[in-house]
Amino acid sequence: MRERIVFAGFGGQGIMLMGKALSYAAMKEGLFVTWMPSYGAEVRGGTAHSMVVISDKEIASPLVREPSICIVMNKPSLMKFENKVKEKGILIINKSLVEDGAKRGDIEILEIPATDMAAKLGSQRIGNMIMLGALLSKKGILPVEALIDSLKDVIPESRRSMIPLNEKAIREGYEYGSR
Repeated sequence: MRERIVFAGFGGQGIMLMGKALSYAAMKEGLFVTWMPSYGAEVRGGTAHSMVVISDKEIASPLVREPSICIVMNKPSLMKFENKVKEKGILIINKSLVEDGAKRGDIEILEIPATDMAAKLGSQRIGNMIMLGALLSKKGILPVEALIDSLKDVIPESRRSMIPLNEKAIREGYEYGSR
């Protein structure tokens, strides 16, 4: 098993946290993993993406040129990464912020109103966790409990009170992705 994943959006959407949380969860499951963040010039509000490779064998390079999975949180990220997803890969789109969906017919596309769902749970900032939950539901890379358990390792102590809300968002996303 080898999954090459790109998470993309603008700064402040938790793009780095998505990659880091999934990476920690994969490590705890005994898998090989790399995580490589990439920030835009502006950081908060600028473009950001992170690349994660998860494998049951050693990983030679952390670069992801042709993701098997891509999660995009906004329109500029869709425009940048849609054509890079490998054939038969999966593209998960935050439908709340991307009105025009993907155009490709050779990949699986899952549209999730993540920002809207997050707002209903009490914070738009947890849309990233909804997307991660949906990813685990669709691809079965890791058990959802492994991701939830990784939150205490990646969320700073000053924000640990947010873990229960993040867990709820992961579970909501997982449920949405299994429809």
